[in-house]
Amino acid sequence: MKLITYQDSNGAQHIGALRNNTIVPLDAVAPSMLALIDLGADGLARAKQAVASAKAVTPASSVKILAPIPRPRQNVICVGMNYVAHAIESDRAHGREPKLPEHPVYFTKAVSAVCGPNDDIPLDPKVTKQLDYEVELAFVIGQPGKNIERDAALGHIFGYTVVNDVSARELQNQHLQFFKGKSLDRTCPIGPCIVTADEIPDPGKLGLRLKVNGEVRQNSNTADLIFDIPKIIEALSLGMTLEAGTIISTGTPSGVGMGMNPPQWLKAGDVMEAEVDGIGTLTNRVV
Repeated sequence: MKLITYQDSNGAQHIGALRNNTIVPLDAVAPSMLALIDLGADGLARAKQAVASAKAVTPASSVKILAPIPRPRQNVICVGMNYVAHAIESDRAHGREPKLPEHPVYFTKAVSAVCGPNDDIPLDPKVTKQLDYEVELAFVIGQPGKNIERDAALGHIFGYTVVNDVSARELQNQHLQFFKGKSLDRTCPIGPCIVTADEIPDPGKLGLRLKVNGEVRQNSNTADLIFDIPKIIEALSLGMTLEAGTIISTGTPSGVGMGMNPPQWLKAGDVMEAEVDGIGTLTNRVV
């Protein structure tokens, strides 16, 4: 299933399942995406039954699609420098000798950074002049766990989505860590849906790409991840409980604006399209 959170004309939020260009409402199953995740396998079974027996549907064009989890319970967890070519371009952009990480590099984006597909991304020149893009495959934890072994890792995933890790590069450098430069308001578009894990049996073979104003800037495959999803979960959960609803983004490939010569920063009016095969496309305009 492709699960979404949407807002009706009265401003009320609902969850539903995308079916072609229509939405099957799932209000009778759960009041929110987090509540549905908390229901576990039973909730998914009830959602599938609701989709199979649906008689009333809502046109997708009549609602506003939001981030699948508009207000996560905790910061979005991200993995940095997780594609070989991006790790190299990042080091070179900072004047460092290229060196691949030996362990996953984790950082977070604040909850207040989360926004949805088609939301505008603000560019305030008083805050940053080096706004950048990063298309990423993300996954959502369904079954909580701690000290999760690699072979069991994929069984803890509820589903997969797309993240555009919009970043203020000079703030990363000024603060000597990623959090501030990654956490400006509305710099974490997520969506347009969560595809349940049963529909993506191998997340290690998904194409992903990002366009700016129609020009392909990033084009890669999750097969090129340095640390695959089982390793990300195994390392992160060591001594640390991963709770249901946690969003984890797996890193971006090469082609970011920072790595170009000269750097190509986002500007007002630019339109970003971040896409992962089998999930969908996030389209966001810089304003």
